[in-house]
Amino acid sequence: MTEASALDLLPAFTRRRTRIGLVSGGLAAYWPQFPDLLPQLKHSVDYVSTRFSSLDADVIDVGFVSDAQESAVAAEKLRQADADLIVIFLTTYLTSSMVLPIAQRAKTPVLIIDLQPTEAMDHANFDTGKWLAYCGQCPVPEVGNVFRRAGIEFRSVSGHLTDENAWRRIDKWIRAAHVRAALRHARHGLMGHLYPGMLDVSTDLTLVSTQFGSHVEVLEFDDLRVRVASVTDAEARGRMELARQVFEIDVSVDEDDFEWGARVSVGLDRLVADFELDTLAYYHRGLEGEQHERLGAGMILGASLLTARGVPMAGEYELRTSIAQLVSESIGAGGSFTEIQALNFADGVVEMGHDGPAHLAVSAASPLLRGLGVYHGKRGWGVSVEFDVRQGPVTTIGLGQERDGSFVFVASEGEVVPGPLLSIGNTTSRVDFGMDPGEWVDEWSQTGIGHHWALSVGHHVDDYRAAANLLGIEFRQISSSSVTSTSSTHGKR
Repeated sequence: MTEASALDLLPAFTRRRTRIGLVSGGLAAYWPQFPDLLPQLKHSVDYVSTRFSSLDADVIDVGFVSDAQESAVAAEKLRQADADLIVIFLTTYLTSSMVLPIAQRAKTPVLIIDLQPTEAMDHANFDTGKWLAYCGQCPVPEVGNVFRRAGIEFRSVSGHLTDENAWRRIDKWIRAAHVRAALRHARHGLMGHLYPGMLDVSTDLTLVSTQFGSHVEVLEFDDLRVRVASVTDAEARGRMELARQVFEIDVSVDEDDFEWGARVSVGLDRLVADFELDTLAYYHRGLEGEQHERLGAGMILGASLLTARGVPMAGEYELRTSIAQLVSESIGAGGSFTEIQALNFADGVVEMGHDGPAHLAVSAASPLLRGLGVYHGKRGWGVSVEFDVRQGPVTTIGLGQERDGSFVFVASEGEVVPGPLLSIGNTTSRVDFGMDPGEWVDEWSQTGIGHHWALSVGHHVDDYRAAANLLGIEFRQISSSSVTSTSSTHGKR
């Protein structure tokens, strides 16, 4: 089963689209002095608007402003739009008094862009009016100064209209806006209870709401039980057929366990729909094969299918990791539940993976459904998902937590490389981080990360750093050269 065909069978969940506010501006005093200037600037605005309209986002373009009064009107429109990021295009010089109200009243992160018409001026043939079309960079330091004095986070991208380097930097902030949009509107499900003794996993639910704007829906396993009980035989058979199309079924799979996992899968779909969940973290220990133990053990098939559809699932009650998975999912990078499994010093790699839910988008080949008589460290038995992570660039992304309760994004870029892997019903990978694997573990463990995180496909440190900036939290990166930490103005825009 190829990734493309698997995704066709598993239609993605739809969420509220990211909203980008867009406003352009210049100084009204120039228009009567240089009659050709405003039409040229409007031409640049049209180009920028067209580029933004092609983004995977809803763009709220409130037009062109020429003075502080018009800026105030635009600010009110953007406040009502509830954007996830506001982009202000400085087409020429304008005063900071035109920009500050937009940032203050909209209470939304702002990105300043200044894109001159071409790479360079035609100096021999330019007069003052033509030069002013290239003067959008002039007020950037002014705006930066005023934002700092106002306690507002400053971000900017300078370049020219067709400068793809500049547009790559703009795209980075748009991807970061996807993360902010996903988190501030997310409904995170938390079902069951904490895995006994995992102190790092414990999370203050209020902090998730206060720092990200998310809602945490506390669920009982009985909420799942009643939905599984209503699954018909025909629905269970249909889910088993879907699983046969998505997975290779190993000979170790017991048919009764397979059928039970299919019933739980259908019930999980209903649970997610009824509570409008964007993520779910779960764990239940249970005893002696009673129903709740069987439910907890039967989660992996359905949770993996939901994760593949864009609703991340994490076992062991790992709320912060399901949030990290949503972060990577929101930029299209997958995000599979992961921990360290072992170190291979001979090959210089960190072996990582996990049993439980897996993101099929990071699979190297057709995922395998394997029957397990025991889950390591957990009660129950049944079917589990196994695959090798695709070779190439990957990024680990997780949520650390500080003594004061503040969250931290922690990330590290590496490469999945070929080599021997375990076949124990886990997602598995061999990641080369470009440094001694023991040293990587030491540095990674000092960041405040827990022992679980999300493994995402591609190199996305810049995206995650930008997302942390928009969210007002600290970002830490582990790399072969150094441990870097980037702070944002916590609680500020």
